[in-house]
Amino acid sequence: MFVVTLSLLVPGMPAALAGDPADYPEYPYPETDEGAYDEPHRGQFHFSPRSGWMNDPNAPLYYKGTYHLFFQHNPHGLGWDTMHWGHATSPDLVHWTQRPIALEPGVHPGDLWSGAGVVDERNTSGLKAGKDDPIVVFTGRNGVTVNYSTDGAKTFRSYDNGRKVVTPAGESRDPKVFWHGATRTWVMVVWSDRGGNGVDIYTSRNLLDWTFASRFAADWLFECPDLYPLPLDGGRTVRWVLNDASMEYVVGDFDGTGFTTTWTAPQRMDQGRNDPGGTVYAPLTFNGLPGDRIVQIAWQPGNRGVSWTGNASFPAELRLRTFPEGVRVLREPVREIAGIRGRGSAWAQRTISESMPLAGVAGDTYEVVAEFDVAGATASEFGLLLHTRADGSYDRKVAYDRAGQTLYGAPLAPERGRVRMRVLVDRGQLEIFGNDGRLSYSDNVDFSAAPGSRGVAVYATGGRVKLVSLKYHDLVRTWPPSTSGTNPGSNITGPWRPVGGDWTSLADGKTGTALSGGNAFYLSGRTGTDFTYEGDLRPDRPGAAAALTFRASADLATHYTANVDTAGFVRLWRPGAVLADFHTAITPGTSYHLKVVANGPRIRVYFGDGAEPVIDVTDTATGGGYFGLNVWNGTGTIRAATVT
Repeated sequence: MFVVTLSLLVPGMPAALAGDPADYPEYPYPETDEGAYDEPHRGQFHFSPRSGWMNDPNAPLYYKGTYHLFFQHNPHGLGWDTMHWGHATSPDLVHWTQRPIALEPGVHPGDLWSGAGVVDERNTSGLKAGKDDPIVVFTGRNGVTVNYSTDGAKTFRSYDNGRKVVTPAGESRDPKVFWHGATRTWVMVVWSDRGGNGVDIYTSRNLLDWTFASRFAADWLFECPDLYPLPLDGGRTVRWVLNDASMEYVVGDFDGTGFTTTWTAPQRMDQGRNDPGGTVYAPLTFNGLPGDRIVQIAWQPGNRGVSWTGNASFPAELRLRTFPEGVRVLREPVREIAGIRGRGSAWAQRTISESMPLAGVAGDTYEVVAEFDVAGATASEFGLLLHTRADGSYDRKVAYDRAGQTLYGAPLAPERGRVRMRVLVDRGQLEIFGNDGRLSYSDNVDFSAAPGSRGVAVYATGGRVKLVSLKYHDLVRTWPPSTSGTNPGSNITGPWRPVGGDWTSLADGKTGTALSGGNAFYLSGRTGTDFTYEGDLRPDRPGAAAALTFRASADLATHYTANVDTAGFVRLWRPGAVLADFHTAITPGTSYHLKVVANGPRIRVYFGDGAEPVIDVTDTATGGGYFGLNVWNGTGTIRAATVT
């Protein structure tokens, strides 16, 4: 859990709401069945909250065939604020379904910051009350509190009214708890700054009473610690890995009470920007997985849209392997990814000396695995071009620098004369793995959704390189199926689709809900340049606005929007600019007729039954695009939206 950094990144965010025990467990996400999770840059196989803010993964665990992911969450805004524990479940680590809030301020005492969870299969805690094993989670700041579930994580209650079971000296947070089989003891690892960065290690027989065992201090070791065993080179020798939020780690030994290592400096297991404003942070491994697998999931801070902020990385399985330079952690996507592979193509034994488009590929979300023979290569650089266009441009290049021996700017030496690169491409995420996990690089990239921007190419510059093999697969959407939306009462052709917020149908229109301070759009399938566009707009709550959107790009990077705002004005705006305001009283719950007449660069807005425009401007930013609806900062209704 980070503290100071995000207060600088998200100033002025509204306070999160305190919970009411009568409403627990809260599920503050209106139901929708029209294209949910289909917004621009929303990951299609990466988990993100339905709406609101997420950061650190918390308490990932496995129980009775279901994977549980809890996470730091503000469901009432797009920035970090009073933390809840969000909750999602999956049958396979890939398809996630969001569940009601697990831990809620006002219901569960204390600061509900990052922490861990375990399944108490042996009922060492004595908390079992029914057929389900207790699921015990640990949270808090400057002291650890315990909450537990006796109904399979549907609801949680506080243990001993939130009494802190551990209080390390100094600033402390982020407990990780696990079962140590050799000593048949529960172990807790908590970050604190007592005398500098480090972790305090505690042991317990019952998860409720803890004894201090030791401290491991290291300047690099800052927040969100994790400690877990990995077999060395797939054999019987087991070593222990200790990592922090930045994904720096050391390898050593753990005897049940103390961690030791001969390493004098840490390594990094992922080369992405490893800070709270970056592209990967605060990883945590799942507890209790079948087969003693060690699977890690992290927070990707750099992905956001009109209704959500942050996503989880694709789960990665960890291995430990010996190299000439020492023992290193390897990361690769979990094998369950095979279940979402769609259409595939393969290429082999090609000599690449320029850009070679992959014939027949038009990828939105996909996986590419390529192997190159560099032993006789003369190319100075080679790799993949992602989301290419007919004019030769592209959204991202994954390059191997042969002289510098770097992939995507991170060190990666060839193995036996070969370089293998594997990329997972989602709408807002790019994850790169080199040489079977020797390199891991998690990035957030806003890929274009335009149909003409979905090519993939292999390329080389400055010479030639042999492409040994390449496999391409579409990766299919893991959210519930998207349906083609409609807009009753409108003559505008569909399919309509939501881009943020939640939208429900009325007999003659749509009602949309946007997060506090955020926008919700509903885009049609029809475009226009010169037209008359009108409808009846009703902002339903104080502070809200309802609007007509037009000349919009598919990703809403460009558009015009004309709204009626309960702050007391009619406004014409586009991204980055307010073009004009007309001040007049706007009452929540009252419908107002708005008409837009667009002819070339001239845009006129008519209010009510007025014969003269209340706004008349000339603007050349956008000449044409999609028609849509918009709601800002609350709930609004738009009826009878028509174009002539």
